[in-house]
Amino acid sequence: MALFCRSIISTFPLPRFPLQLNTSIPSPYYPPKSHQITALPHLRCKTVSFASLSSQSPSSSSMENPPEGYRRNVGICLMNPSNKKIFAASRLDIPSAWQMPQGGVDDNEDPRNAAIRELREETGVTSAEIVAEVPHWVTYDFPPDVREKLRHQWGSDWKGQAQKWFLFKFTGKDEEINLLGDGTEKAEFGEWSWISPEQVIELAVEFKKPVYKEVLSVFSQHFQQ
Repeated sequence: MALFCRSIISTFPLPRFPLQLNTSIPSPYYPPKSHQITALPHLRCKTVSFASLSSQSPSSSSMENPPEGYRRNVGICLMNPSNKKIFAASRLDIPSAWQMPQGGVDDNEDPRNAAIRELREETGVTSAEIVAEVPHWVTYDFPPDVREKLRHQWGSDWKGQAQKWFLFKFTGKDEEINLLGDGTEKAEFGEWSWISPEQVIELAVEFKKPVYKEVLSVFSQHFQQ
């Protein structure tokens, strides 16, 4: 069933919610605008049929363990059940790049627990429950410049990331969302919004678009109920 793109530019401004800053985070790490945005630029979206997206794309791996050379990672698709939209946020280091929360899996950590932890660390959200997951690892390769940057940052040379994706249903209120997270890690995002699956794909960096298409095709039935 085709899903049609809708502009999220609203004629009514969305409310901004005050955040309680955690003074334990050094001030350079404070996002300059940790709030829900009022509008995004007009998107040149195309009609997307999630049913037509192949679940056997090259980025899929049915292996129990991720492919060699890829960093273990989890991805979080946080859905607002009231409007079937998805949480997305702009990166502080690349403001034009919007993404869903994601993060690395610690040694001996279960991916499901890692997803719960990463959601809390990056958004402050604890009022959410897992309703679905992608049954296989989904991989993407880093572009050469990104790979080189992360090699220096992480001290390891990874081809890319192998992700386990989870769909969370948000059960709290928007006031709970805090881009300073839970204070255990430095902030990664500057602005956030609830947007449609099509807009999530449109706003993603190019090398993540295939992953987002595949993941959202697996979860598509949950956005149609």
